[in-house]
Amino acid sequence: MEIKVVDNASAVEADILVVNQFEGEKTTNDLANKYAVEEDNFKGKFGETYLLPTYGNAPYRKVLVLGFGKKEDFCPNKFREAVAKSVKKAMQMEAKKVAFLFEGVDFDYSEQFTMGAFIADYKFDKYKSEKKDNHIKEVFVQASEQGVRKAEKIATAMAFARNLANEPAQFATPAELASIAQDLGLDTKIYDKEECEKMGMGAFLAVGQGSINEPKFIHMKYTCENPKKKIAIIGKGICFDSGGLDIKPASSMLTMKDDMSGAACVLGVMSIIREFNPQVEVHGIIAACENMPGGKAYKPGDILTAKNGKTIEVDNTDAEGRLTLADALCYACELGVDEVIDLATLTGACMVALGTHAAGIMGNDEALVHNLIETAKQCGERFWELPLWEEYFDSLKSDVADMKNSGSRWGGASAAGVFLQKFVKDVKWAHIDIAGTAFLEKPQKEFISGATGAGVRTLLNYILK
Repeated sequence: MEIKVVDNASAVEADILVVNQFEGEKTTNDLANKYAVEEDNFKGKFGETYLLPTYGNAPYRKVLVLGFGKKEDFCPNKFREAVAKSVKKAMQMEAKKVAFLFEGVDFDYSEQFTMGAFIADYKFDKYKSEKKDNHIKEVFVQASEQGVRKAEKIATAMAFARNLANEPAQFATPAELASIAQDLGLDTKIYDKEECEKMGMGAFLAVGQGSINEPKFIHMKYTCENPKKKIAIIGKGICFDSGGLDIKPASSMLTMKDDMSGAACVLGVMSIIREFNPQVEVHGIIAACENMPGGKAYKPGDILTAKNGKTIEVDNTDAEGRLTLADALCYACELGVDEVIDLATLTGACMVALGTHAAGIMGNDEALVHNLIETAKQCGERFWELPLWEEYFDSLKSDVADMKNSGSRWGGASAAGVFLQKFVKDVKWAHIDIAGTAFLEKPQKEFISGATGAGVRTLLNYILK
């Protein structure tokens, strides 16, 4: 899809001209007003559409009226969702050239228009023997060129992350993630098993020891002259999570290829960051491995030693993500960065609490957490702050080690956050639990089922701020 910024979208020779209608108002298109509004009483309720031909009386062959709903309820998020609906409708009709003319919108919609169009245009059909090419080739819109181009890059990074998280585990192995990272053209170091052992990453290595695919610790770095800030972003990289010896039920394993969605997000961000040239040093870190029940798998009751020397009693091998993140957090805190942000499909408890509409966030610095929440809100994601009280650690206390890796089922998302905090030292830190938002089992708003690229928009916009 190519988005072209024009001065007059209604003058473009297109298959479809999309115009908007707020409830109780008319459009700026005479044909739409005559047939849709006046004759057929089209109300313009949010997300509804009305299609009519122009019979050669306009440069465009058809007009698609797109309902925006009540004007007082309209916002950038609804705008993006509505645009996505119209793009999907145009794709169903196999339109190749579509123009958009919006009136009465009282905010700069350039970025949200672009995001909505590209999200709707996405599909993962790599493994289909027959592929249907119903993508729109050209889109014309009256918008800000700068806003469109910025969002275009972010949308590309989102698609990159979505493709990775949608890949089966047979493809997206730790070695493959390492290879992808090396191909991004950044300063990249890949640590193998032996090197991780020398660094004392006993928690991370324990998780991966049951798989025939060896773990890889990935460190990518983008830098510039005199960076204003140094940030480390960490993505949980469990390429497949069987649960280990505390094995998951078969139905719960079906989507566990998505347990590296945090890693996919970090790779997506790092794939495009040079094109933005931000005056910020960014470290992308992934502890990539598979959690499998092999003959060498780690066992309940094992005691692991993390990179910072803290010991962990394995209460449940299916609480593995926090173990890999523990060593990654230790590593990141040694880089001299100002902030560390980790993203992880970490707990089912977060998904129970927030569903698929919001990610949980917590951290040791209120300004950082609230800045991320506000950034997410502005670019179309939702983060909800969860408590990080020390009392949650009570269920993680161990008789034989410094802590257990899991405990009570109550307050599980916060307990996991308190666990991670034990491996954060002398740095501002935020933890984002994307368990509910990273992968959808059915379509939701502008997204089809599958990977969503959760976190990419927020992290890139945060870095650019």
